[in-house]
Amino acid sequence: MTIAHEIIEKNGLIFAFLVIGLIVLVAEIISRKIFHSRIPGSAIAILTGLILGYMGGFLTGGEKGLADITLFKGIGFFGGAMFRDFTIVATAMGASFYLIKRSGVLGLVSLLAGIVLFFFIGVLIALAWGFRDAASICTIGAGACSYIVGPVTGAAIGASSEVIALSIGTGLVKTIAVTIFTPIAAKKIGLNGPEAAMAYGGLMGTSSGVAAGLAATDPKLVPYGAVTATFYTGLGCLLCPSAFYILLSLFF
Repeated sequence: MTIAHEIIEKNGLIFAFLVIGLIVLVAEIISRKIFHSRIPGSAIAILTGLILGYMGGFLTGGEKGLADITLFKGIGFFGGAMFRDFTIVATAMGASFYLIKRSGVLGLVSLLAGIVLFFFIGVLIALAWGFRDAASICTIGAGACSYIVGPVTGAAIGASSEVIALSIGTGLVKTIAVTIFTPIAAKKIGLNGPEAAMAYGGLMGTSSGVAAGLAATDPKLVPYGAVTATFYTGLGCLLCPSAFYILLSLFF
């Protein structure tokens, strides 16, 4: 066991790939055998990751979740920004530029509509929680757009760490909801082609949630949803700490 522990410590990233792979495999089995694929395996895997992250932080008192346990320190690097950005770019590379160009106006409209809609919902949530300052309201509103847009906005306008954490939590809830309900609602909303997937990605915005949900619906649609969802993140990071914050400052 000592030798095995030393090998794992020296190859933390490889062990992280193994752990994540096993979680995804078990989640897919649970999805098919227990839920009959009604709940995507990716949603179960995300929920499992959140639970394990909480347990790791609770047991060690650290701030990096499961990565605070020496045996799983490779997961901290595996889940870092570099791998996240690489995955998004690699996924989007599978899209057809012709179809993207053909859906240009539709994609732009869906992006603007999605950002405004979810930011407004986030503002209502912040008000319901009792926040009355523009920085906190804007940060939580941005978190409703995406759990990436939230902390970026909070850091830019000087929100407290507690509010930034709330914005991340709001974005995570949205991601899980999009992951679960996308395959359930796909037929009812006509999510069956590249143009529809791009519009959907622009409206929902959460890259991981859209990609996971579309993968459970039709893997061929994933690159198109990922393209607009990625632009959504960038546009949200641009608008939320600037135009939206200035607008909120007029009222709060």
